[in-house]
Amino acid sequence: MRYYRVADGCDSRLVVRTDGAEYDLTAARPEITGFMDLARTAAVVDRDINDIVDAVIANAPPVSSESTSHHRMPVVAEEVWAAGVTYHISEKARQAESGNPDVYSQVYGNDRPEIFLKATPSRTVGPEKDVGIRSDSEWDVPEPELAVVLYDGSIVGYTVGNDVSSRSIEGRNPLYLPQAKVYDRCCAIGPCVVTPDTVGDPHDLAIEMTISRGGEPVFEGTTATSEMVKTCDELASALTKSNPVPETAVLLTGTALVPDEEFTLHPEDEIEITIENIGTLTNTVRRV
Repeated sequence: MRYYRVADGCDSRLVVRTDGAEYDLTAARPEITGFMDLARTAAVVDRDINDIVDAVIANAPPVSSESTSHHRMPVVAEEVWAAGVTYHISEKARQAESGNPDVYSQVYGNDRPEIFLKATPSRTVGPEKDVGIRSDSEWDVPEPELAVVLYDGSIVGYTVGNDVSSRSIEGRNPLYLPQAKVYDRCCAIGPCVVTPDTVGDPHDLAIEMTISRGGEPVFEGTTATSEMVKTCDELASALTKSNPVPETAVLLTGTALVPDEEFTLHPEDEIEITIENIGTLTNTVRRV
């Protein structure tokens, strides 16, 4: 099942898409306005999320795709974290940008992954919103990533993430990583949360990214999560070890699609990231 958070004036509603049809869960149960309401209920009664929704759908009115086309962030995570150097190509890309390349090879081959805080809710945007590139950066790229949705530290779903980054700032010194990664509109997630049974094997998903400028593609690339050196479970375990994450969190799992060194994002570029069995996250770019 795919869960979408859609606008309803100043409020939001939760819509589920299953078997080609969409149902308004909030209309059936007004206390359900987001995916985490379902995750919380499932944890309390020790049942699968989809089992709970199957019971709610019986009283949920169907809705048209047109009426739910304006999606908000599918989950408002109290913290968004990210893992780095989880693919071989990202190790090579960060070595190329850095004046101290050995630190990245040491992470790629190590049992301990790189985990860092990426964003807070105010720094995260949803589908069709602008992501940001820093005004003091000369080299900026999107990073398409499988995003793990966590409830009380346990994996309850997946979505698409965009870890926008300043390669020029991080490349000057690895200690500048927070400034290269954490700033206004530095992260996007969406368009929906997909439950594990719908995703299937999270380590066997195709990822595509297209960046368009003036309506014309300026970058196109494909990869697959099968190239990850760490599993989602391993990354989630590393995140939560000695670290009490909030009830609602998202973990970006790293990227294997890195544009050429000559490429940098421009304001008004459009980024489309598609992950198999989840959907397409689309954002435009602004300077912040």
